[in-house]
Amino acid sequence: MDSLISAAARALAAGDALAALQRVALRDDPPALALRGIAMAQLGEHPRARDLLRRAARGFGTHEPVARARCVVAEAEVALAQRDLGGPAQALMSAGATLQAHGDIANALQARLVAARTLILLGKLDEASAALADAPTTDATTRLPPSLVAVAELAAAELALRSLHIGAARTALQRAQQAAAQSGVPALLTEVAQAHALLEQPAARCLANGAEHMLRLDDVAALLASPTLWVVDACRHGVRAGEVWHPLARRPVLFALVRALATAWPGDVDREALIANVFRTRHPDETHRARLRVEIGRLRALIAPLAGVEATPRGFVLRPHGGRTVAVLAPPVEGEQGALVALLADGAAWSTSALALALGDSQRTVQRALAELEATGRVRAIGQARARRWLAAPLVGFTTILLLPTAQPIA
Repeated sequence: MDSLISAAARALAAGDALAALQRVALRDDPPALALRGIAMAQLGEHPRARDLLRRAARGFGTHEPVARARCVVAEAEVALAQRDLGGPAQALMSAGATLQAHGDIANALQARLVAARTLILLGKLDEASAALADAPTTDATTRLPPSLVAVAELAAAELALRSLHIGAARTALQRAQQAAAQSGVPALLTEVAQAHALLEQPAARCLANGAEHMLRLDDVAALLASPTLWVVDACRHGVRAGEVWHPLARRPVLFALVRALATAWPGDVDREALIANVFRTRHPDETHRARLRVEIGRLRALIAPLAGVEATPRGFVLRPHGGRTVAVLAPPVEGEQGALVALLADGAAWSTSALALALGDSQRTVQRALAELEATGRVRAIGQARARRWLAAPLVGFTTILLLPTAQPIA
């Protein structure tokens, strides 16, 4: 490796992309192309970065498997920054295995981290946890770059936050802070500070006894761990009491009923109000009243181990068993597009296909939701056709962790 390539690599490791480009900007050999691609990625020029990295990988060819594998990992990281989440995972895993076999532990770990962070964005927390299982511990990181250790700890913290394991998240963030300080990379220090801020920002609203107050993530975790508090969860759409969880995401009518009853607890809810709220009609007739009785019966059967639903002269009231109180855990952002807004709140430019993949919805469904949000000025589009990406202003004052997609219920 010549001196200019070495100097450019050192500059990139320190986060100085411009200094790296000054050394290799006019060169087209594969090592220089790879370093230029990484520099362009650090400067936010992601399409150009991917093109340079692909050219570098072709230049290295099959006779230099380690260098080619490093380009594959770097391109996968750029794709993650672009929120291109539908790319083939096999190429990344194969590159990671090649690097591991040739003793390049740092870049093999980078491949695992890129895969894990992609899985976290998609809400596949179990798979992400498995991908991070082989990540080195603090005692084993002495030979790894501090910047890579910081990224590994940030991924572990994000996974813990999504799972509401707040203690584990704080510990991981402390280690990330130490590693980022050792690396001296400003972007990493900023990312760690932003992650720390999530722990102090409101994450949900608690509605109980006619009052509302904001909860931080550790408050939410404590609330859900309480054996005595019966919770109707409006962030994951279900009913919870202690360790018992009844998901209602696929039963929106029952969820609307139980939320209305929980919001009014310990009082009852008028039948006409329930019909208007659940069936979205202002002119109920006997068919709506009959349907209400049917749905109340279904709700009674579902939550029978936790609470009863009793008829009153004017409507229905929730009666939790065992002297439990009732609370509604409501998201900081109301509306059917809450999860979509939460994804866009990270400040990245998302494609419609990536949003659909993360939410588990069809692209057409996501397109309709984006059109509604765009009409109200909450999101904006850049680019045209396949190059179109969606952006939203970062939400300030609270975190949207509880609205982000996850394949498992709050635990």
